This record gives sequence, structure tokens and C-alpha cells, in this order.
Amino acid sequence: MDLKKEILSWVIYIVFVLVLTYLIIGFVGQRTRVDGKSMMNTLSDGDNLIVEKLSYRFSDPERFDIIVFPPYVEKYNPLWPFGIGDIYIKRIIGLPGETIQIDEDGNIYIDGELLEENYGAETIQNPGRAREPITLGEDEYFVMGDNRNHSKDSRSEEVGNVNRAQIIGRAWVRIWPLSEIGFLKHQ
Repeated sequence: MDLKKEILSWVIYIVFVLVLTYLIIGFVGQRTRVDGKSMMNTLSDGDNLIVEKLSYRFSDPERFDIIVFPPYVEKYNPLWPFGIGDIYIKRIIGLPGETIQIDEDGNIYIDGELLEENYGAETIQNPGRAREPITLGEDEYFVMGDNRNHSKDSRSEEVGNVNRAQIIGRAWVRIWPLSEIGFLKHQ
């Protein structure tokens, strides 16, 4: 009898831990790894981050937030947060309803106004599809990597505008390497 109670106790404990882990990864936060140089000098290849998922449940993403999203799905499914494949980590430049354009000198314009920002590591050499004005839909964001000339982002047809439903969360804190541990600068 005691053995059955002990086994049942362990089974209940393991199920509880698995459910709690699932809920945390699906709805609160998860670890991700930076793969590539598109966010240099803010993030480096191999950095490990915690992606925070709660704030976007209560508020909209803001300009300059660093977001995480899968590139090839129409909607991120928080009920299955495992195994979604590749993810992109980019900075929000354009917000819903805005018109984005990048001129031949690499200047970014939002609704005809020059964007004042200092995240870009260098002058943009290829405006891509943003050479012509791009008007974002009511749930669309225009994202770019900080290493502008080495980033596949919203300037590319392959990535395009990011729909709100695609966004997994906001890159919140760097946990590796230890020498760089800390909260990420968004605004």
C-alpha cells in the first residue's frame, strides 16, 4: 500500500512539474539563442536570451522593442511553444498604420518624418522593398536588424511585414555570456 502511494505521489509531482513548465514556456517566458550577426552590436552570435511573453498580452509592442518571431507562420501558437523551428530577433522600426520608406542615402522615414535613432550599426546600403513607401496594416510591424547591411528583415520579401499574431515575445534579458548578462535596452 505504501509503495502505491509513493508511486502515485511521484507521478502527481512529475505531472505537476511538466504542466508548470509547459505553462511557463508557453505563456511567461523562454530561453532562445541568437544565431547570426544581424543584431550586432546590441546582440552577438551565440548570446542566450530570455524572451518575455507577458507584456504583449496587456499592451502593444512599441517602436525599438526587440522582438522574437518565427518567420514562416501566420500565427504563433502559444499552446505549442516547442519546436517552432527558426526564429528571428529584430528591432521594431515601424508601427501599425505607419508608412515606412528608406531613401538611397539610407535614411529611414516614418510618415515622411526622418526617424531619429542610433541602433543601426552602419548606413543602410540596400533599402530593399522599402525603397518604395510601405504602408503597414492595422496589425503589422516593420522590423530591422541593428546590423542593417547583414540582416534579413522587413526590407526583404522573404520576411516582409511582421503580423502581431506572429510575435512570440520581447527579448528581455541576456543570460549568456556571463560577462554580458543584463537587461536589454529597448527604448
